[in-house]
Amino acid sequence: MNILGSHILSVQQFDRANIESLFQVADTMRPYARREKMTTVLQGAILGSLFFEPSTRTRVSFGCAFNLLGGEVRETVGIESSSLTKGESLYDTARVLSGYSDLIVMRHPQPGSVAEFASASRVPVVNGGDGANEHPSQALLDLFTMQQEMAGKSRGIDNLRIAMVGDLKHGRTVHSLSQLLCLYRNISFVFVSPKALAMPEEIVDRLMAAGHTVVETEDLAVGIANVDIIYQTRIQEERFASKEEANQYRGRFRINQYAYSQFCQPSTVIMHPLPRDSRADANELDNDLNDNPNLAIFRQTDNGVLVRMAIFASILGVGKEVDRYARPISWKNVRKG
Repeated sequence: MNILGSHILSVQQFDRANIESLFQVADTMRPYARREKMTTVLQGAILGSLFFEPSTRTRVSFGCAFNLLGGEVRETVGIESSSLTKGESLYDTARVLSGYSDLIVMRHPQPGSVAEFASASRVPVVNGGDGANEHPSQALLDLFTMQQEMAGKSRGIDNLRIAMVGDLKHGRTVHSLSQLLCLYRNISFVFVSPKALAMPEEIVDRLMAAGHTVVETEDLAVGIANVDIIYQTRIQEERFASKEEANQYRGRFRINQYAYSQFCQPSTVIMHPLPRDSRADANELDNDLNDNPNLAIFRQTDNGVLVRMAIFASILGVGKEVDRYARPISWKNVRKG
């Protein structure tokens, strides 16, 4: 696909060449994301940020990414604060808000809703997550993080061994990431989940048809042994009929430093799309992992800004113009790390 002027609705739009090009742009964004300098390349551009489902990292990082490129952000948060509560259709909402914006990021709880919205929009739309369906920008930042982490170990994505752990049925992040990894060679997947929360069969079939290896298990110790990356995901409480139904799975696959030391290779990278559920009855990734140098979850979130800046720059055609509009920051940068 040519990203210029395009909607970003699904990871299935991408091939390896697109991804490599996007990641090259993301790499150039580091000095801006680190506030070492600033750019005004998108001065005058407006991002419509429509989040009709709770979000912290995705919403804020998209907004930061646009601001760091010099653009402005207008937010609508929650269906209850929009005219959708008055019966307005997605079509009408799209026609109106795309008149106010140069690009729109949207999250909505219903699968397919963002594509429906995009079909009526007059400007490019980026899918910030549509129910349990897809989360393409998260998958791209996850893949970028994997590439960075493996490069530090003189490895690439081809021949990767990855364990995905938790709610694989409802987790749109693992759905999108698995489909992106189809583009690479000889990936070994271990899916660790209760049978009721297993990876959807169509995704497993697609991976196997692409020549990858898939093992499914409920045994955490077996699943996280001999892998390069553990990708933990939380129980998606909001996708269940009731909290009680979700509770029966919470805390089933906890990873702490003891489990890591006992079962994992010493170089195994730990990832999580966040938020990690740190409540006592869940405790997916224990705080005692915070000092583990292979815990990559906060490097992941930092990478999210780089990748989302690259998405915006590529859609609006300014990827090669960013430095031209750069200047020094005018305040003391006191960031740590």
